[in-house]
Amino acid sequence: MRTVEQALDHIRESVSTVGIQRMAVTDVLGLVLAEEVISAIDMPPFPQSAMDGYALGKGERIAGSRFKVVGEIAAGSPQQFDLGEGEAVRIFTGAPVPHSTVAVVQQEWIQRHGDYVILDREVPDAMHIRPQGEQFRKGELVADAGTLATPATIGLLCMMGCMEVTVYRRPSVAVLVTGNELVAPGRPLGPGQVYESNSAMLLAALVKAGIVARVIFVADDRQLTVDAVNSALQGHDLVLISGGISVGDHDHVYHALMANGVSEVFYKVMQRPGKPLLFGRKGSKYVFALPGNPAAALTCFYVYVWEALLLMAGRNDAAPRSMRLPIGEGTVKAMDRAQFLKARVVNGQVTVLGAQSSAMLHSFATANALVYVPMDREELRPGDEVEVMFLPDGNF
Repeated sequence: MRTVEQALDHIRESVSTVGIQRMAVTDVLGLVLAEEVISAIDMPPFPQSAMDGYALGKGERIAGSRFKVVGEIAAGSPQQFDLGEGEAVRIFTGAPVPHSTVAVVQQEWIQRHGDYVILDREVPDAMHIRPQGEQFRKGELVADAGTLATPATIGLLCMMGCMEVTVYRRPSVAVLVTGNELVAPGRPLGPGQVYESNSAMLLAALVKAGIVARVIFVADDRQLTVDAVNSALQGHDLVLISGGISVGDHDHVYHALMANGVSEVFYKVMQRPGKPLLFGRKGSKYVFALPGNPAAALTCFYVYVWEALLLMAGRNDAAPRSMRLPIGEGTVKAMDRAQFLKARVVNGQVTVLGAQSSAMLHSFATANALVYVPMDREELRPGDEVEVMFLPDGNF
């Protein structure tokens, strides 16, 4: 049996990226660049106006100075001017600035009288001119390998004319759900049956990671479980198994994993909820066998699986976002196991919620964090500081 810290260390030491692929820049949101990107152009590729106004040629530029307007340049215009002393052109934001321009004055700083503009105040040299290559130069490193593709990253890549990039691909995932007692919502419940919720819950959690997973249901039968695990391992980087990992007569997952050549990295963690957690691997494929109780399964997903998914996708910031906060309400009793408690952070304080049973999802539905309490920690009371792990709130 492992401690929480040992289990996390095993995952971090075992998991590696699952491969790269070439993709359109517009499709890489949330993925990680697998190679550096070098610009093929200057940006901007020409001196550019930062304002709607007038490009001024040489001449005195103080209040009352006059410039004759000899033309107009809109954004995207190929028209060129060689401004003489005392001349100006009407210009718009993003338009190419004539090379003879000494400054661009915004339209709010002038008075227009026919073909002339009169300055209201002094205009300094180079005002409102974006120099060629101000953002980046041709041949310059624009994005390092390991960069997460955010909306701004995608905009930057498109700005330099980049159409495709090489990224670490998202892992493919299969979710295997065990249990004879489980019935799909919408069907009548028979004696001893409950509605199956873990598959929908885990699929929703995976969607947050941008992953659409395959679901496999299997009855509590040893050979059927062996076959289902084999099917799940085919063509998937990661297999999540819900239930059947305990030691009851009808729990066949451990045997099925060993029969399929999965090597156990660790089995069982000194924690509550989620003690019967298994992490294993077969070559470059990984397996998490999660507890069947819904709250325990989701806790293990957020604490362990989420970080593994990020590592597989090339993220170097895989550890969950956490901080120490004071308890606002409630007490936490000491235990001989580490605890992950459903909680809610509001206004800089954390409240430990009720209904902490491993089977109960009600409090999880309102939680935005987990409070981590190391084993053998003394009882915690309001005002005591605890480690708070924030739940993922969007795509990685």
